Amino acid sequence: MKDTVEIIPFSPNLKDHIKILNIAWLTKYFRIEEKDELTLSNPQEEIIDKGGMIFYAKHNNEILGTVSLIKVDDTTFELSKMAVSDKAQGLGIGNKLLKHSITIAEEKGIKKLILYSNRILLPAIHLYEKFGFTEIPLEKGLYERANIKMQKIIS
Repeated sequence: MKDTVEIIPFSPNLKDHIKILNIAWLTKYFRIEEKDELTLSNPQEEIIDKGGMIFYAKHNNEILGTVSLIKVDDTTFELSKMAVSDKAQGLGIGNKLLKHSITIAEEKGIKKLILYSNRILLPAIHLYEKFGFTEIPLEKGLYERANIKMQKIIS
């Protein structure tokens, strides 16, 4: 069952899924910030056109998860906008999206992945740690909800 999850790249006809999945996740745990609204409403302009990437998890012809790699600079990308539908819990989609993102980073010569999260999201924090992310100092102001910053150095 878990092997039927396919990770596919962004295409314009899938653009609404990043917003649908992330809005559901954000409203469940936090609130939608202005920066979220801008990025999620314009993924092509705000992520893809700026050198970033968006991936989707597809299962039984349905998009059930998403993750983005947002370009910070030539060697650093932010792992962001990761969301999995509640109905897909237990399929290992978060695992697959994270593994795929790290593989793509290695293939593209990206040296460092960073992410912002919140300590209340224990399953997410454990998942990041499992994949080698470690806590680093958090600068103020990027996201109101963020109270932890992590990074993974890609060798």
